[in-house]
Amino acid sequence: MTLSSIPDVIDHLTGTVSGDTLDTLRANRPQARLHAQQSYLALFEPAAPAAGEASQFIGAERFTVAVFVAGLHGQAELAAFYAEGLSRVGAAKGGARLAAALVHAHLLVLHPRDARAADLQALLDAGWSTTDIVTLSQLVAFLSFQIRVVVGLRSLAAQAAPATAA
Repeated sequence: MTLSSIPDVIDHLTGTVSGDTLDTLRANRPQARLHAQQSYLALFEPAAPAAGEASQFIGAERFTVAVFVAGLHGQAELAAFYAEGLSRVGAAKGGARLAAALVHAHLLVLHPRDARAADLQALLDAGWSTTDIVTLSQLVAFLSFQIRVVVGLRSLAAQAAPATAA
């Protein structure tokens, strides 16, 4: 299964099916639903760079960062989802570049107020372009958003389930 074959990743991650409580709730915010999915696709299935642009932020690195961020959030199920994506695209090469990305992700997730210019310089020193640093930071921010939405929707579904069963 490719990412683009999943009609809506948040629905997939929450187990939402057409017509259920979460589907009805999400249908009230069609733009939010659409833009979350488009953001997901842009970050995990990006179009080829435009002429003159170069991106070295490859799929394996993106999925490795996603597994790591989900783990930082304590979301094993989402980490497994992204690990499945990683298995489809192949393993990321280790080394200073990936290590710097994981340090940056850790900083953004757990200590965002502590970020300093030196932290960005560490990414540059490890071979990250400024464009790819922005994309890396967007990816981490999106994942934090997506995880919060999934956890919130699952909580709402759990609260609605006893009322429906009664």
